[in-house]
Amino acid sequence: MDKGQIIGYIRCSTAEQNSDRQHAAISIFKPDRIFEDKASGKDTNRPALQEALTYLRTGDTLLITSLDRLGRSLQDLLSLVKSLTGKGIKLHFVNEALVFDPDKNNPMGQLMLGVMGAFAEFERNLIRERQAQGIAVAKAKGNVYKGRKPTLDKEQVEQLRAEVSAGQVKAAVAKKFGISRQTLYAYLE
Repeated sequence: MDKGQIIGYIRCSTAEQNSDRQHAAISIFKPDRIFEDKASGKDTNRPALQEALTYLRTGDTLLITSLDRLGRSLQDLLSLVKSLTGKGIKLHFVNEALVFDPDKNNPMGQLMLGVMGAFAEFERNLIRERQAQGIAVAKAKGNVYKGRKPTLDKEQVEQLRAEVSAGQVKAAVAKKFGISRQTLYAYLE
């Protein structure tokens, strides 16, 4: 197999979270390109992940700091690893020191992927449960739960839409307003 590119994938759940720690962990390997999402790991419908999956070629290595950065669903993790290795792409989870090489069978790695992926999914379920409990407590106290406060006000949303309509690059507009591309798309809907 030809030596391909080293591609990094980084994910933070929200725009407010800092990805410096992930960048530092991956930069040691001198990646050719890094894709970064500011989105939940609940599913694989993330702009930068989808872009990375399209970009990857046979012989490439996908670097991810940790299993839970790729996904919080065991089914998604198993599916992504199987799909990528099936296309001749190596996966390297840095923190867990797990490498899935399409040319080598790794039964211990598969076991660790299953166990650690199950923990990531369990943690995601606990987060959702705590969130639901918090909402229920707020409602019981008579507080009206309206969800998270919008990041941008109406004027900013109008300006954002005008800039996108004028042909500005969406990633640049999102960065200017300090929001993720996923949030930008939500404002555009």
